[in-house]
Amino acid sequence: MGDTARDARQRAELTQADVAERIGVATEVYGRLERGLLMPSVPTLRRLCLALNLQADVLLSLGSGPLPAWSAPPQPPSPEGPLMRRLMRHVRKLNPAQLRALSMVAATLLREG
Repeated sequence: MGDTARDARQRAELTQADVAERIGVATEVYGRLERGLLMPSVPTLRRLCLALNLQADVLLSLGSGPLPAWSAPPQPPSPEGPLMRRLMRHVRKLNPAQLRALSMVAATLLREG
């Protein structure tokens, strides 16, 4: 399962942190899952299938189900790249005062640019 998850994640141009955030686990936990050291709970498996756009049969290598979505021709890239996703992960952890400060810094940078 870990190899299939890794292949699908890489084809989707997502980091382990991106997938971990989408399925609601720590990045370290998701890393162990990809390395085959951990099996997810059923709810986490479901969220993983949705995040990677894979059917559970394919992810679990249970048979000759339909080909995974990542085997189809690539879709246009998301306007949100890895750097923006990483930044947004940090921003979501800020408290209101920190968000106001960040907003002022961003406004200043835009005026100077």
